[in-house]
Amino acid sequence: MSTSVLDLFNIGIGPSSSHTVGPMKAAREFLETAAEDGLMDRVARVETRLFGSLGATGRGHGSDKAIILGLMGECPRGIDVDAIDGMITAVRTAKSLQLLGSHPVAFNEDEDLLLLPRERLPFHPNGMQFTLYDADGAELVKSIYYSIGGGFIVSELEAKKDQFIEEKVKQPYPFTTGAELLAHCEKTGKRISDIMLANERVFRSADQVRAELLEIWSVMQECVHRGCHCRGEMPGLKVKRRAAALYEQLSARPERALTDPLTIMDWVNLYALAVNEENAVGGRVVTAPTNGAAGIVPAVLHYYTRFVPGANDEGVIRFLLTAGAVGLLFKLNASISGAEVGCQGEVGSACSMAAAGLTEVLGGTPEQVENAAEIGMEHNLGLTCDPIGGLVQVPCIERNAMASVKAINAARLALRGDGTHFVSLDKVIRTMRITGRDMQSKYKETARGGLAVTVPIAATVVDC
Repeated sequence: MSTSVLDLFNIGIGPSSSHTVGPMKAAREFLETAAEDGLMDRVARVETRLFGSLGATGRGHGSDKAIILGLMGECPRGIDVDAIDGMITAVRTAKSLQLLGSHPVAFNEDEDLLLLPRERLPFHPNGMQFTLYDADGAELVKSIYYSIGGGFIVSELEAKKDQFIEEKVKQPYPFTTGAELLAHCEKTGKRISDIMLANERVFRSADQVRAELLEIWSVMQECVHRGCHCRGEMPGLKVKRRAAALYEQLSARPERALTDPLTIMDWVNLYALAVNEENAVGGRVVTAPTNGAAGIVPAVLHYYTRFVPGANDEGVIRFLLTAGAVGLLFKLNASISGAEVGCQGEVGSACSMAAAGLTEVLGGTPEQVENAAEIGMEHNLGLTCDPIGGLVQVPCIERNAMASVKAINAARLALRGDGTHFVSLDKVIRTMRITGRDMQSKYKETARGGLAVTVPIAATVVDC
């Protein structure tokens, strides 16, 4: 495996890594390629078509806004989240936009940005087609991209060549399975985080790895802080934000933890709710491994730093390296895309990652870490993706809180054992992949099954 952990943990914006971050990156990359080919001076119109899951839940997930921002040359990591609404309003009012920030074209959203939920491209449910036309209406170039989860995108050519799996970079401890990872640990006596750090040094220095992981942790903390202090309703479903009120309750009576140890779990719930409420309103989050599951790793990391004696930055780094190792296994051998395998690929993978990271920093052996990761996923198998109104609010936000507590329990179960267990992580990953393949498409981020159809909502919600 030669994908970096720092590719898995992306700093971006909500509400969805596959439906917001990926499309924004794809739109920008498409135009940058056209500019490199010298086509931009001839462009008079750009058309975007969103297929499958992107077409079904695109408006609820902000895919339409993401495409517009990407065409304007914006990137998820650097955009000013407070300026987004104003930028989108300006484009829609003027019916024009500046391609890559410098080339003006007319833009009629009804004709130039088409959502096609009943049509699907062959490789992945999250397909996009971009086309540039000249002033005479002649086609200049057409390209297809896929958003494969976690903010990762691949072009049609890359998908056909299977290049999206990995670049061929030689690492000191290559692995594609949990068994191979454990074998490296047994042979070298290293912890999983040590193995991962050694592999990361192929891409950047150890100091750079640590600095970037701490930056990721800083963004996670800021996201929790902001979520704990923002009130009001989230757009679309008009669901009330809960994190700020919960934060006030817990802060007002800190002594309750002396008589009720489970108060700690209330704090864990708070951390997860805060992140995912921020994600739902388009705030700055870290994909971990996706936006829909962005609250779990930060919540469990906050549990570690706030409630575990001796917690420090070195532990945070080890936690993220270990969590990243597990996340990369899911990405390589199954999927982290809700549109492809359901929410088990998002919340399930994140729960598994967080359980592994916590077990590592609590002194677990590599075998115990692998056991915790397996427990975290085993009890999320079959989890469907059924967002009401196509919005990452219900059940997504609360589901992150539940999975965060489950990850902590998985770590505790594993640490009480000796690492020996009946089902391996590799087998549960394979099971998740098969389960996702067999799951009906209506339960995979289309808003056509489960809670999305049994809970009545206003018909206009998905257009928010």
